[in-house]
Amino acid sequence: MTKYFGAVEAGGTKFKCAVINEQREIIAQTRIPTTSPEATLREVGDFFKLHKKSIGEYEALGIASFGPLDLQPRSSTYGYITKTPKPGWSGTNIILPLENILECPVILDTDVNGAALAEYHWGAGKKENIVIYITVGTGVGGGVVINGQPLHGLIHPEIGHILLPGHPDITCTCPFHSNCAEGLVSGTAIRKIWGQSAEDIEEKHEAWDIITLVLSQLCHNLLVTFSPQKIIMGGGVLASNRLINTIVEKTERSLGGYLSRPISASLSKIIVPTGLTEDSGLLGAFALAQSRPHSI
Repeated sequence: MTKYFGAVEAGGTKFKCAVINEQREIIAQTRIPTTSPEATLREVGDFFKLHKKSIGEYEALGIASFGPLDLQPRSSTYGYITKTPKPGWSGTNIILPLENILECPVILDTDVNGAALAEYHWGAGKKENIVIYITVGTGVGGGVVINGQPLHGLIHPEIGHILLPGHPDITCTCPFHSNCAEGLVSGTAIRKIWGQSAEDIEEKHEAWDIITLVLSQLCHNLLVTFSPQKIIMGGGVLASNRLINTIVEKTERSLGGYLSRPISASLSKIIVPTGLTEDSGLLGAFALAQSRPHSI
């Protein structure tokens, strides 16, 4: 008997929802605009209820969501989006309404932890012990998977807010920190600092030299703290593999030969582009649902 899973990639502008079978085939999908929590979650529930009539019960529903999130099962606000800049969504319980509607387990994690888990199972980080996924888009986020399990702790990784040396010619735009990755190289920061979006900046513009320098500093820190076998980089700002190649070169210079590793593990095989398609977010949610991971 075929098993079916629900998958939700919950973003600040849209919720992507899909019914996926155990062979990883997408049976049905839709996109729902992110409006109010009540309206959005109601539409999500309606989509999955509609398809429940034809497939029967769901094994589980996985949600890979924007955050920050409370992922501590013993917490009174477990399953909530906590303090988010998305208007109206702070303090939203994202698990309970869908759990009540679908009557199946709901597994919630960050969108980047979900993406990292998908890359671990089927993408560029396949079966490596420590996989880090970095997205550089509207914001900067990072997910960590260790031995096949997403990393949780006090909260969850907030790699975009690691402090970096930065660059003397630009000013961090983060309202919380000075010189964090998100405030220096996110799509939002790029528009504020350089006066244009990343896709409009010419290839030879000095901005790219500074952006790749900052991201190499981030990779340096991740390499010496987590010792990952893969740092997988994605997101709209890094649409060009040329940028990742430059980040690799600058990270190698930054390390200065310090990081011992097998000869076969050249940095160009450690810092790599995403191995999945545009459905990686949904696959991350599917991976959460299918594996029902526990926290590290």
